[in-house]
Amino acid sequence: MISYSYLRFTYLVVSRIFANFNCSTCVSFPVIHLRPVTFARLLLTLNKNCMESPEAKRKHRENMPLAKIGTHNGTFHCDEVLACFFLRQLPEYKDAEILRTRNPDLLTQCDVVVDVGGEYDSKKHRYDHHQRTFKETFSSLCPEKPWVTKLSSAGLVYLHFGRRLLSQLTQLKSDDSQLEVLYDKLYENFVEEVDAVDNGISQHDGEPRYAVSTALSSRVSHLNPRWNSANQDTEEGFHKALEMVGAEFLDRLDFYQNSWLPARAVVKKAMEKRTQVDPSGEVVLLEQGGCPWKEHLFSLETELNVETSIKFVLYQDQNGQWRVQCVPAALHTFQNRLSLPDEWRGVRDEALSALSGIPGCIFVHAGGFIGGNSTQEGALEMARRTLQAAARSGDELQANGS
Repeated sequence: MISYSYLRFTYLVVSRIFANFNCSTCVSFPVIHLRPVTFARLLLTLNKNCMESPEAKRKHRENMPLAKIGTHNGTFHCDEVLACFFLRQLPEYKDAEILRTRNPDLLTQCDVVVDVGGEYDSKKHRYDHHQRTFKETFSSLCPEKPWVTKLSSAGLVYLHFGRRLLSQLTQLKSDDSQLEVLYDKLYENFVEEVDAVDNGISQHDGEPRYAVSTALSSRVSHLNPRWNSANQDTEEGFHKALEMVGAEFLDRLDFYQNSWLPARAVVKKAMEKRTQVDPSGEVVLLEQGGCPWKEHLFSLETELNVETSIKFVLYQDQNGQWRVQCVPAALHTFQNRLSLPDEWRGVRDEALSALSGIPGCIFVHAGGFIGGNSTQEGALEMARRTLQAAARSGDELQANGS
């Protein structure tokens, strides 16, 4: 405990400091107007609070009223389940009660309300999207973002709390550039789908060729009571859905943080060093084989302002041999920016080495999109010869006036 002499000494020091502090624009500090005995009581109270045992602090927290998250009762959907999961990952809502009701009087008692109430007001923590006036998208609320799918309660909560949520779950700091990359990726590859399904937005125009009934929103729907079940209570199913969507989101977050982001770093490093591999800058060498590269290469070309598009990626396969793979013209196409020479395709081993003049050749696929060589130097030479042949072909076309 704090001794009386220490209290008296502290009081004199504080008084001396503020007695010499003269600033007409500053707010006065009430502590300097306290009598010594009152000041001592104040410090003793503060000291007592600081010295509370963990058990006392736990009981103090237990006596505090729990935060309340409000959402509608009855049939539940993936969007409000996911919104409730998001909120419960934040410290202020970690132990929050989820109150499922449509009673306006009860909803007004909630700290945050999602998917019910007919109001969107982030200052009041009201996140419904059913009102006729609601037309918000990620892009309309954050113009720097590209997504134009109408938001559901999941998207609204993610938009306003997503960065804090991810920082809490990943321990990444708010100014870490990787946090923003994850924020974008998890909206685009997890939350946006939930927004679209809840708002009845089709993935494409026209009649679908097949039905998708195993996606997350469908599986949440299946946890509702069947129409002819004797028990129509939705509480048990809602909490099962809460656990399911939470587990899936955390699984995807773990993947993007611990697999997808490291792959992005490998590809970025290789792209930054590409002119050391070949002066053209059109060949990338990955330091780690098996690293997924296509998605990252396309996004990083834009981010890094790559002027001459990359044509080939070199990497080592599981057998220790080297591959030269063509970069596709677009992410989901089978056309290449530049294919391996037609005369090499379908030829293997010594015959391919003799034809190309490159030692160690193993194969070139009949489609011309990938080839193999026993050495890194051989795979690189296969890429260089292809670039040289393309350049000669271009020169010939120009010479012929084409």
